[in-house]
Amino acid sequence: MSNAYIVDIISIKGDFVMTKMIAGQALVKVLEDWGVDHVYGIPGGSINHTVEGLYLEKDKMKYIQVRHEEVGAIAASADAKFTGKIGVAFGSAGPGATHLFNGLYDAKMDHVPVLALIGQVPQASMNTNYFQEMDETPMFSDVAIYNKQVTTADQIPYVVNQAIKEAYRQKGVAVVILPENLTSEEIDYAPTKTPLTVADNFKQSVDPKAVDDTLKMIKEAKHPLIYAGRGLLGARDTLSKFSEQFNIPVMNSVPATGVISTDHPNFIGTTGRLGTKSGFEAIQNADLILFLASEYPFANFWPQDTKMIQVNNNPYDIGKRIDVDYAVIADAKSYLQAMIDSGESRPKDAWLEANQENKKNWDKWLDQLADDDSDGLNAESVTKKIAEMAGPNDTYAVDTGNVSEWGVRGLPMNKNQRFAISGLFATMGFGLPGGIAGALSVPDGQAWSLSGDGGFSMVVQDILTQVRYGLPVINVVFSNDRFGFIWYEQMQTKQHFYGVDLNDADWAKVSEGLGGIGFTVKSIKDLDEVFAKIKDLQASGNKKPIVIDAKIKQDDPVATAFMPLDSQKYGEDTAEGFAKQYHIDRKQQPSLEELLRSKEN
Repeated sequence: MSNAYIVDIISIKGDFVMTKMIAGQALVKVLEDWGVDHVYGIPGGSINHTVEGLYLEKDKMKYIQVRHEEVGAIAASADAKFTGKIGVAFGSAGPGATHLFNGLYDAKMDHVPVLALIGQVPQASMNTNYFQEMDETPMFSDVAIYNKQVTTADQIPYVVNQAIKEAYRQKGVAVVILPENLTSEEIDYAPTKTPLTVADNFKQSVDPKAVDDTLKMIKEAKHPLIYAGRGLLGARDTLSKFSEQFNIPVMNSVPATGVISTDHPNFIGTTGRLGTKSGFEAIQNADLILFLASEYPFANFWPQDTKMIQVNNNPYDIGKRIDVDYAVIADAKSYLQAMIDSGESRPKDAWLEANQENKKNWDKWLDQLADDDSDGLNAESVTKKIAEMAGPNDTYAVDTGNVSEWGVRGLPMNKNQRFAISGLFATMGFGLPGGIAGALSVPDGQAWSLSGDGGFSMVVQDILTQVRYGLPVINVVFSNDRFGFIWYEQMQTKQHFYGVDLNDADWAKVSEGLGGIGFTVKSIKDLDEVFAKIKDLQASGNKKPIVIDAKIKQDDPVATAFMPLDSQKYGEDTAEGFAKQYHIDRKQQPSLEELLRSKEN
């Protein structure tokens, strides 16, 4: 190593020691001050001295060499979703930078803090049509809430520090563009004086009138419902207490899975295509919805005559999706606590009991699917085995597609498990990178990734990353040889099935070829045997990633955005036809409307 890179103390400024180092190393020290302990990326000519900084700080900062920058950016977003702490990824100028976009847009759409460090050609070569030169600032203008190109080496620590603060403050993507000649310059560096408190301690006082007004609306409602979003993650106890005190059933958005324990008696699932029967029917029969800390994009499909109380700390989100009857601009946790502190309550009634029974019936149906492989392996059998093996601190990274439905419906979130999905951007290929993030960010839990064969094939090369860093992620591939989510859409719109079929592949052998451990399962018996082997591997201290290639049948999973099972509302022919299509026994799965009629009469 050249002596030019050896750090030595040269002066003291105030209470801070000034040291000589290259700006690339100073950049990494700023990350360390903010509690970042790993960074994803691939080296390149225009980012080399940032990589040199990672080398010089390798005792404190882990560099994770991914095999595609997209994987690094998605993993950085998943880091933020699992922990709330900023995720960091880098890419070199040109293709390295453009490869980051899927992960960065995922972070933007789901409002999580991510820092992207972007290489740029040396300043002397800019504006000369140089190799891999791009005008990167406008390129990132849409995805970033903070987007700066540094102009001197000395300002690099300052700009990176500001970028991280803005990523946290605005809950989004911060971009810092780094001309390579500047990161290689030696500068005088001192740690920033900025207080490095990154916890979100935001509390907004709740207007007492809003408490009084919404209490009145809740008491007047016959069928109130809570719909909770990601903004309430970390407020499980408060949400549960409110639900219990006022005896109101709780639903959550898919990205907010785990905001209330999935085994809480008042939890009834979610709505939309990825949801539950109990969730769909509750929305259809509610007369008041408490829309909390969410910008659920499909709320405009809810019944328009339902009264709506929306609570959000961002005024822009109020009424963005659906007209509201009462707006509370406040932190949702603070609002719920104020409601609890009022001492008011609402008695348990037929509405809550019917919703609880409806959810129990739904869960029993999923169990029946999980226990039946007479006509091929059901996806529910796989998620049931994961649930049986899951530990209290496990992380689940769930890909886009039908696998999202199976994950949301079958994974337990009843202890300290953590769930991450590409919510609003819905990029395929999220699962495997998210598994890497889970293993790195939550090392005391088992990291799981759940993918369809379509999404898995997009990022399978990064099993190599899991192998390289000894990350024993359990990667579950639901293989049915088609893009199932799009197959369903083509069926619904009566199109020809075109472009949705996939070549079969042996993902277990692929995993073995990449250095991992592979298993193939085709039955419940196979699942039992393979999961027993995995437990043995865990007991022996396994550090290799595992791929389970689950060959499931091609049955279309029931889409819960519209479930016309109430014959009085939709007609007997429609209700019976829908039940037959998805093998639903209407005697075992009466509609919520039927349950309500029996309890209210």
